[in-house]
Amino acid sequence: MPRIHFIAIGGNVMHQLAITLARKGYQITGSDDEIFEPALSNLQSAGLLPKELGWYPLKITSNLDAVVVGMHAREDNPELVQAKTLNIPIYSFPEFIFNESRNKLRVVIGGSHGKTTTTAMVMHVLQQQSFQFDYLVGAQLNGFEHSVQLTDVPVIVCEGDEYPASALDKRPKFHFLFPNIAVITGIAWDHINVFPTFEIYKAQFEIFISKIEPKGTLIYNAADDVLKALVKKQPRNDIQYIPYALPQHDVKEGITFITIERITVPLKIFGNHNLYNLHAAYWVCKTLGIDARSFLTNIQSFTGASKRLEVLLQTNDVTVFRDFAHAPSKVKATIEAVKQQYPLRHLTAVFELHTYSSLSTTFFKEYKGVFNMADSCAVFYAEHALAIKKMPPINEVLLKQCIAQPGLSVFHTKADLQNWILQQPKEYTNILLMSSGNFDGLDINELKNNFIHL
Repeated sequence: MPRIHFIAIGGNVMHQLAITLARKGYQITGSDDEIFEPALSNLQSAGLLPKELGWYPLKITSNLDAVVVGMHAREDNPELVQAKTLNIPIYSFPEFIFNESRNKLRVVIGGSHGKTTTTAMVMHVLQQQSFQFDYLVGAQLNGFEHSVQLTDVPVIVCEGDEYPASALDKRPKFHFLFPNIAVITGIAWDHINVFPTFEIYKAQFEIFISKIEPKGTLIYNAADDVLKALVKKQPRNDIQYIPYALPQHDVKEGITFITIERITVPLKIFGNHNLYNLHAAYWVCKTLGIDARSFLTNIQSFTGASKRLEVLLQTNDVTVFRDFAHAPSKVKATIEAVKQQYPLRHLTAVFELHTYSSLSTTFFKEYKGVFNMADSCAVFYAEHALAIKKMPPINEVLLKQCIAQPGLSVFHTKADLQNWILQQPKEYTNILLMSSGNFDGLDINELKNNFIHL
């Protein structure tokens, strides 16, 4: 069996990949200089936790078949230097995923927003149908013990991220996966620390389209004007194009009903952005041989991916949602989804500037108009997050000018933010907490308890 060593084994995907390969019978070793939960417990349970933290070139021996390098590793990593000296094959994790999946039918779901949810929808339906498949997804999903699985089945479903493959290779992860069935959910500028202009960012999706295998399929959101223009710009006559749009639907008493091929079912999810994602998932499943009735029967029980409009608290008067939204298009879509589903409720929207892009002065203007459907809104940032990223202090006056939202509040301490939230209307209210972080450790349980008490 192959012998594989992982440099930076503690990464979210890296440790999951190591575990699934060990289950496959591969001989796995790994190193890291820091490992946090849940990776630490997961690796320990699998018997793969390194005995000591740090980098040890002696672990890199000539009998290794490959070395997989995570984002945490740098060019001068001593284990990586040793692997190069011994001419051992070196892979980023998406390269390795493709290498293990060369003979599979590969479904790759990309886009600036909605890719995790769309991937989760496809996986949910396939699992309900007892369809055998492997997968790679960037979140922990209900019904799936791990976020990566590699076995000997003939199909793999992958979330295709546009972020760099590793610290050594700045090409996007989804450029390495060569899909037979590709999805692009939409294009909206993000990751400006990697893609400094929108044109550079868009070009990554052009390249992704060029990577689709001959006789493959591209399923794309035709309601996205940028994406539609990109598809027309780069026509390929050797692949099939399937455009999708907002499917027929209706909202009755807070429940969304969707109709596809004249079949109507109720859903546990809501929001136009989720309906777009569902329509993309439908076309993936149909291309894999799942008929509309089976798809709709199974999608009814889908409750969403982790931290995607997740309900933290629900009383007769208040519902508190948590969402992973951080890019402007995601924040806007999430706010609109909640307001459209509950038009008579007061909507309090709270957003944390946490990513490099969102904390960048030049990117503030991209958030203009995203809070328009909120009744009250606040933006939060943690000063130590700026220090960690070596970024200058936030100019709050400029931030408010760029967002241009009347009544916008800005906070940089979690105590002030919590006080503001508790001062919002307490009756018939939705509170939406949006962040890829944790609001500097805001005590969600304390917040919930305050509302329950009130």
